[in-house]
Amino acid sequence: MSDNPWTDRIVGERMAVDQEFSERIQQSRFSNQQWSLVMTATEFEIEHPDDPDRARIVANTDKLDGVIPELENVQAGMGAMGGAGGGSAGQDSSSGGVFDSIMGALGMGGDGGSSEKEQRKAAERLTQEYADELQSHLESKGKWETARHAAADGQ
Repeated sequence: MSDNPWTDRIVGERMAVDQEFSERIQQSRFSNQQWSLVMTATEFEIEHPDDPDRARIVANTDKLDGVIPELENVQAGMGAMGGAGGGSAGQDSSSGGVFDSIMGALGMGGDGGSSEKEQRKAAERLTQEYADELQSHLESKGKWETARHAAADGQ
């Protein structure tokens, strides 16, 4: 079980949103593997669960810093395997390969810090889009109120 028991109650709905959202991921800068890493570092919370007018699902991305450096490793590994996977839109295809990866890992890369900041911002935007989509889905299925009440009760 998760730290947010209300999320355990909507696993099936999350799976449906995952499928609906897959096209959005393919249009993003992230591959499916990278998106999986981002999602493992993201927790969804309901802000103001006691207030029906203000309650909303938000993406807590506090743990993203732990996976952002790994996103480059996933992309580098995919490039070595012939670029398998989606998410090439918006990605820089002028990668310098192994040498640049080693230099970046040593903190000697060109704009690695700025690239990581851009990736973090993109991940934050996309996870919040996902949260909005999840809330919309729950509302359309008549399950939002149950999730909101469960979050308010800590269940």
